[in-house]
Amino acid sequence: MKVILTHEVSGLGTAGDVVDVKPGYARNFLMPRGLATAWTKGGQKQVDAIAKGRESRAVKSLEQAEEYKARLEGAPVTVAAHAGKEGRLFGAVSTADIAAAVKAAGGPELDRRKIEVPTSIKTVGEYTALVRLHPEVQAKVVLDVVAG
Repeated sequence: MKVILTHEVSGLGTAGDVVDVKPGYARNFLMPRGLATAWTKGGQKQVDAIAKGRESRAVKSLEQAEEYKARLEGAPVTVAAHAGKEGRLFGAVSTADIAAAVKAAGGPELDRRKIEVPTSIKTVGEYTALVRLHPEVQAKVVLDVVAG
């Protein structure tokens, strides 16, 4: 089944890509979560619009991505979250929280969809997140989650 990806899906493609997947994967996972839409003849207009939007938000050059990588990996980013006495957070730290903390620390403005956290952050401590800045550049950001 051909689908148009509306968001980036790890291991499958980026927004605007037309990919062929099994029908069950498309119906049960991609479409209910809003990650893809069914491909139609008129879908090419949608593909073009998604590609144009992604191009405007993307890091423009490899040199700029390398500069952002150096800034992000230079120092840990402190994320303040509400926590109990034993260090458990009330909720979890989201990728939007991470993007806001990076910007507040003087880093570049990041798209929350380009941030990957391997495990859910539910306790105070130090974590590592992966930020995809460019198709060829990925930065590892050290997160210091503190009670705040």
